[in-house]
This record gives sequence, C-alpha cells and structure tokens, in this order.
Amino acid sequence: MPVPKAELHLHIEGTLEPELAFELAARNGVTLPYGDTDALRKAYQFEDLQSFLNLYYELMAVLRTEQDFADLANAYLARAAAQGVRHAEIFFDPQAHLARGVEMGTVVEGLWRALAHSESAHGVSTQLILCFLRDESAESARETLEAARPYLDRIVGVGLDSAEVGHPPVKFREVYEAAAALGLRRVAHAGEEGPPEYITEALDLLGVERIDHGLRCMESPELVERLVRDRVPLTLCPLSNVRLRTVDTLADHPLPAMLDAGLMCTVNSDDPAYFGGYAGDNFAAVEETLGLSPDRLRELARNSFLASFLEHDEERRARYLAEVEAYEFQADRA
Repeated sequence: MPVPKAELHLHIEGTLEPELAFELAARNGVTLPYGDTDALRKAYQFEDLQSFLNLYYELMAVLRTEQDFADLANAYLARAAAQGVRHAEIFFDPQAHLARGVEMGTVVEGLWRALAHSESAHGVSTQLILCFLRDESAESARETLEAARPYLDRIVGVGLDSAEVGHPPVKFREVYEAAAALGLRRVAHAGEEGPPEYITEALDLLGVERIDHGLRCMESPELVERLVRDRVPLTLCPLSNVRLRTVDTLADHPLPAMLDAGLMCTVNSDDPAYFGGYAGDNFAAVEETLGLSPDRLRELARNSFLASFLEHDEERRARYLAEVEAYEFQADRA
C-alpha cells in the first residue's frame, strides 16, 4: 500500500480519462472529434498551459448530468484511494459548465452524490473547492460565487485557476473579500507560469492560505524566506510541470531545492488523466527521478495533512498523521 497522503491540488474535470469521456459522450449524444480512445490519448501532448486548457475545455462537453459528475468523481476517488490518498480537497470549475448551460446545482449535487459516500465507498474523506477562471472577468467570478450560495454547506473554499499570465491575482480581490466574508477558505494558483509577484499578490491581496504550484518563488529569495517563515503550503504537481513544459524534465524539478530551503511542499496530481499520473504516481516519480529519501517522502506526506483544511476535525488529522508516521517504506513505492 502506498504512503498515506492528502491530495490538495486536483481538478476533478482533469480526471476525465479517455474511456470515460467516450462513455459519457455516447450516453449524452455528444460526438467527439477523435476516432477512439487511442486517438484521444495521443492528443494529450501539450506545448504549454494554454494548449492543455483548449483540450480540457473541449472534453467538458461530455459532462451534462448529475450522474455524469458523480461517475467522474467516483472514478477519481477509486484511483486515488488505490494510490494512498486518504483525504482529497477537490477543485471544480463551475464557470466552464455554466457557460454551456449546465447549472451550478447539477455540478455540485452530482459531485456530492460521490463525495457524500466517499468515506464508506473508498476510505477517502473529501472537501470541495470552487475555482474561479482567471481568464474570465471579475464580474463573472462574482456572479459564480453568488450562484454557489445555496450550496455553501458543501463548499469549503474558493480557488483561482486557468491561464495565469496576464491575469494577476489583484483582478479578483473583491470576490475573494466576499468569499472571506462568507467564511470560505482561500487558495490560488500562482507562480506556475506567472512571476513570483503573483504569489505575493495572492498572499497580500487575496488572503490565500495555500499557494497552488508556486514553483517560481525560487526566483525570489525574499519570497522564499517569507513562505518558510509563515509556513505557507505549496501544492506542487511535478508530472504536470513536465507535461506543460514548466520544467524541461522531471530531473530538473526544483522540489529537492525547495525542501532544502525549508518550504512546506506537498505533491499532488493536478489533472492526472492528462498529465500521466495520479498522486501516488507523482510520489513514485519524484522518489525515483529525484532520489528522495524515505524521510523526505514522509515529510511530503506529513505536509499534505498539515496543509489540509481539517481544522474542523483535528482528531481526523491526527489519525492521518499517525498513519504517516507508522508507515514503513522499505521496498514499497510511495
């Protein structure tokens, strides 16, 4: 069994495997511009973040009903559980669904069909984080938050994703203030393709508690010092970084240097159907390619639970952390 871990950076739409995409397309009468699953899988080669996003949004067309979203979430949870995930804080992109006529309730209720039974069915506790698309307007984000109001008992926080460059965090200051007033937790993608300044803006102007990605913090010693001092978690996604050309090869990934600097790093899968691996696959890849020791792997697993939004259930967090400390790596893969 892989090391117990929490997954904190996971886009549920990014778990749409080609087989399920074709199954849902057939169910909903959607024609995909690919002959079969092999042809679709070959399309999972990306030049950059935008080339990925183009396919990501195109394939969302197969998600129409509550059952579609439930099936998507259940498929992810089964895979995640098999790879050692014990707790998952799951992103979803309502604007991408609202824009094509799928209502907020369909998305949230559909996902909840799976999440409500995740512990009994998969042994995975879950939380749901609504993400705003940063390449859409701030007004659209505010409208999306308003549409989510009836479902806030099922949503723990808000995030910020999609194309980063040219869309600084400051653009979403007001909607983040509104989310904070509603008691929602706050995270944001920053410093993946955007500059270190976006990380600083996310912290200072959006009041985020975690930085999703954050790779480019290493370009600013002052920012690294701040992140270490304040124990700001970074939700890194190594295989994603390679697929999107953020780093040339996994061997070039700054994760070891980030850990050596004292940064509170976690390892996650981002959009695993597109990027070649789920949470356990990412752990195994950094173990093998970067030569991370069992102590480092345990640190990453420990960090994932410490960084999770489990303040409402510290007993659960303590239980998960005890599982990490008791885990014996030996010849097992992480």
